[in-house]
Amino acid sequence: MKFAIALLLLAVPAPAAAEVVTASANGFELRHSVEVPLLPAEAFAAFGQVQSWWGADHTYSGKSANLSLKLLPGGCFCEALPNGGGIEHLRVTYVDPGKRAVLTGALGPLLYEAVAAVMDVKVDKIPGGSRVTMTYKASGFAAGNADKLAPLVDQVLSGQLDAYRDFASPEPDQR
Repeated sequence: MKFAIALLLLAVPAPAAAEVVTASANGFELRHSVEVPLLPAEAFAAFGQVQSWWGADHTYSGKSANLSLKLLPGGCFCEALPNGGGIEHLRVTYVDPGKRAVLTGALGPLLYEAVAAVMDVKVDKIPGGSRVTMTYKASGFAAGNADKLAPLVDQVLSGQLDAYRDFASPEPDQR
């Protein structure tokens, strides 16, 4: 019985390993990591399908289908709004296909603050697939409350990376 329970626990995906690396009144660094059963090129491509895994409750339009991410230098993690408007959440500034993407921009409520931020997404080959690590660093003027925002942003990004992991980890019979 103990062996069966142990096997069951191994089959349940672990939540994103999340960490507030550092936080102060004017900035923070967050790190999240998940493992997916895909080759690095596939894991990287799945990350680019943001409309399929980013939660609708963390969009301005309320619809994940309105999101897009072009993993090319100058590409945009953007969201179309129903009134014809839109939002540039992040700008792609560096791409090493299948390995790494660096995006710049202030997510969520940080958009309205004088904050600069960088999201660094690395994909490493591991036995059985890939490890995807997302580091998000934000600094600047956030009404002196960046240290209070850090756990909230950490929670949101951890949830998004968990959703990415679930999207990139189809059931064995669906691969």
